[in-house]
Amino acid sequence: MPLDYAARASRGARDYQEDASAFWTPAEASAGSLDAPASERDGACLVAVLADGMGGHTAGALASQTVCDNFISAFAEPDGTRRDRLIRALQSANQAVADKVLANPILSGMGSTIVAAVFGPSDIEWVSVGDSPLLFFRHGKIAPLNEDHSLAPELDKLAQMGCITVEEAKADPRRHMLRAAVTGDELDLVDISRRPLKLEPGDYVILASDGLHTLEPSEIERIVSAYGKDGANAVAEALIREVEAMRVPHQDNTTVVAIRPLGAA
Repeated sequence: MPLDYAARASRGARDYQEDASAFWTPAEASAGSLDAPASERDGACLVAVLADGMGGHTAGALASQTVCDNFISAFAEPDGTRRDRLIRALQSANQAVADKVLANPILSGMGSTIVAAVFGPSDIEWVSVGDSPLLFFRHGKIAPLNEDHSLAPELDKLAQMGCITVEEAKADPRRHMLRAAVTGDELDLVDISRRPLKLEPGDYVILASDGLHTLEPSEIERIVSAYGKDGANAVAEALIREVEAMRVPHQDNTTVVAIRPLGAA
């Protein structure tokens, strides 16, 4: 299943960028090697990873890039199933952050979210830590695939129980505080797919940093529906353009990675 994929980013209202993203294909690992490509062994055709750093200007950017680089490097090692490789790559990324902090204590407190998806010949598996969303588009509707490890779901639960109002939940300044991140410490909250999700013609998978939350799900649905036939690049650009058009004060960095099967309707 050939894949069409693209990544686009915006700094938003900030003067620095703490997001990072990367792609990997088995062709990169097998170049110059007589070994069978990884895709022939476990069906991995493409890996997409996105990280949203935290810890300040320099530390946040370093954390997100460290996470992406080390995740890709570890996943490229072909041993194990795709799920095994996702877990190993996450652990490697976490250890790399710990090593950076150990080597330079001034970086203490830095960390990053991560969301990574591996695409097989006809399906997808994923792993994530933090609040960077993994979205699935099918038949005109957007649905989240991964868990949100911020306080937002907990506040929404309190609103559903009647402990606070919906308005209070939405306005709570703690809403975007993370319950989990890749910081080099033990990973207490990890979301990993239970089984591969089959892909169909017309599907889109979107990885994003939380800056995309500026747009309502209905608006994301409208944009993907409108630009889907034009390809992943058009979808990623349109989503970033719409976030920037909102002109939200203090708009966070936003990165969008869009992937679809080639030939999708």
